[in-house]
Amino acid sequence: MKIQTPKTKTAIGEGGFTLIETSIAMVVMMVAALACSSLFVFSIQNNVGGSERALSMAVAQQQLEQLRSVEYEDSTLNDLTTNFSVTTGGRTYNVQRQVVTEKNFNNISKELKKIIVTVTPQAAGPNWTRTPVVLVSYRSTLEAGPYKLTN
Repeated sequence: MKIQTPKTKTAIGEGGFTLIETSIAMVVMMVAALACSSLFVFSIQNNVGGSERALSMAVAQQQLEQLRSVEYEDSTLNDLTTNFSVTTGGRTYNVQRQVVTEKNFNNISKELKKIIVTVTPQAAGPNWTRTPVVLVSYRSTLEAGPYKLTN
């Protein structure tokens, strides 16, 4: 014989979740999901920034190699600062090349030139992704000087 119970009563151990419990659980899950999504946004920006810096470094190395490949007396190694833009990989970079002749304490040339290449990416994004990459190198003449090693 089966006992009939009204629909409003639940059997022991068969209770469900109330609307309030479900709502609280949903709010907790939304907070966790929003925390994870902000982490994804941060990591994407970080990857883009790293990519910009890597391409800036490549542009700076290319510019430095161009200056190192010319003769010491070439006009591109005169004391001056040049500014121009370079587009590579669909991105634009501001390049500043500065050549300075090093001098001794008595203002006599050391036959040594300091080359400074500064590359700044111009892509949109957070300010830290547009920080410049600076490479510094020295270039000397091949002429015999006071520090020349003899065979």
